[in-house]
Amino acid sequence: MALSLFGERPHAAAMPADPFAKFARWLAKAQAARTRRTALAALLELDHARLNDLGIDRRDVLDALQARGSGLGHRLNAARAARARL
Repeated sequence: MALSLFGERPHAAAMPADPFAKFARWLAKAQAARTRRTALAALLELDHARLNDLGIDRRDVLDALQARGSGLGHRLNAARAARARL
């Protein structure tokens, strides 16, 4: 059994549970996801020629909409870079 000194506490005991901070982080994350979905929906409204000028196509935008996570911009940049090499 490990013996701890009076001033030492486990890391978990030192971290108070702050439900307000947790809710604020969740709210910020939800807002960022909504902003990404709105931006991708705006891209879907562009015609084929505009999307081609950006180096992406409608399938790339639809794939990004279906994907989860924060790497959606990286996914579109990768598709654009792949088309630039052709």
